Amino acid sequence: MRDAVYDLIRLEATEEGLAVVSLNRPDVHNAFNAELIAELTDVFTMISEQPSIRMMILRGEGASFSAGADLNWMKIAATHTREDNEKDAMRLAEMLRRLYEMPQMTLALVHGAAMGGGAGLVAACDVAIAKAGTQFRFSEVRLGLTPATISPFVVQAIGPRWAKALFVTAEGFDAAYAEKIGLVHYVADDDVKMGELQEHIARLVFSAAPGAVADAKQLVDDVTGMEIDNSLMHTTAKRIAARRVSEEGKEGIAAFLEKRTPSWKA
Repeated sequence: MRDAVYDLIRLEATEEGLAVVSLNRPDVHNAFNAELIAELTDVFTMISEQPSIRMMILRGEGASFSAGADLNWMKIAATHTREDNEKDAMRLAEMLRRLYEMPQMTLALVHGAAMGGGAGLVAACDVAIAKAGTQFRFSEVRLGLTPATISPFVVQAIGPRWAKALFVTAEGFDAAYAEKIGLVHYVADDDVKMGELQEHIARLVFSAAPGAVADAKQLVDDVTGMEIDNSLMHTTAKRIAARRVSEEGKEGIAAFLEKRTPSWKA
């Protein structure tokens, strides 16, 4: 991985293939501004292009995961033209898309608060673990706005009915509620449990073939909402056939039959 110097995030990577990206604006609860969005876009793009990276963890420094939009950034945006605001919003949308489309497995570790765009980051990750008591909210309508940019990822994560209820009421909710609606997958009582769950997920990911992980992620997107007809069945049959004759598929089956560890598992 190329050397990268960031001001508002921290990147750590291990030789085993784990990358940890930390939002590093603790003084403002890791709120978004243009620079943070640019740095996240860059790091997500860079990690995506590194086949040696098997998993990425996204976390926040300080008291919160992310408080959403920076108030000073929003104040400046209010003075811009509609065209400038559209370009600005598009940069946020692109950052979230880069995260969502990463071929590696992505894990959000959430604590403190995940508001607005911060909750959008959670929704764009494959798996999310929240510490008990973490607060969430889509508060945009209280400001005369809507959570438009994050909406595709949130609706994908929790479904249209829950999204509509939370978008139009701006009701706050905690980690247990977030687990109930599918925004997070696990709730940890404390930091020790967070660490145990993180290690559990990592063990599962590093036991899986990285190419198969990327294909499985894409598979979910490709079949979601599709009619279950002959065309879809032929498509899925072709996909599993391609996997069976791939190098990973051959290695995985051979390792299983020979009762040995596959090449991708440490």
